[in-house]
Amino acid sequence: MQFEQLQKDMIAAMKARDKVRKDAISALVSAAKKVAIDEGCRDNISEEIVDRVILKEIKSVKEQIDTCPAERTDLKEEYQARYDIYQEYAPKMMSAEEVEAFITEKFADIVAGRNKGMIMKNVMPELKGKAEGSVINQVVAKLCQ
Repeated sequence: MQFEQLQKDMIAAMKARDKVRKDAISALVSAAKKVAIDEGCRDNISEEIVDRVILKEIKSVKEQIDTCPAERTDLKEEYQARYDIYQEYAPKMMSAEEVEAFITEKFADIVAGRNKGMIMKNVMPELKGKAEGSVINQVVAKLCQ
C-alpha cells in the first residue's frame, strides 16, 4: 500500500464526513509516520513500512475484539468497523500452497535436512509480512514429516 494513497483516502473520508473511516485511516497514517521516523526515513515512507504497520494494527484490533467484554456491544462494533477498514488495506497474503512452493523451491537443501527449527529460522525473514506465521508453521511441519 502506498503511503500517499492512505493519505488521499483519509482526505476523501474527511470530505465524506465518514468519521469512523477517517479515524481508522488516520491511525494507520500516524502509525506509519511514527515507524518511519523511528527508522530514520521520515521523508520517504516505503510500501514495506506501511504494510508492516497495517498488519500490526490488524493484529492489535483483532486482540481488542477478542478481549472486549460481551456486554460492550458498542465497543465491539467500533473495533469490528476498524478491523474491516484495515482489511481493505492489508497486503495479500500467500496461501499454504504458495508458501510450500516457495519453501521447496528456494530452501530445498535445508528442507532435505528435515530440521524444523533450521527451516523456520531461514524461511521466516523471507516470508515475514507476505504470509501468516501459522500458515508457514503448518507447511514446515508438513514438509518435516
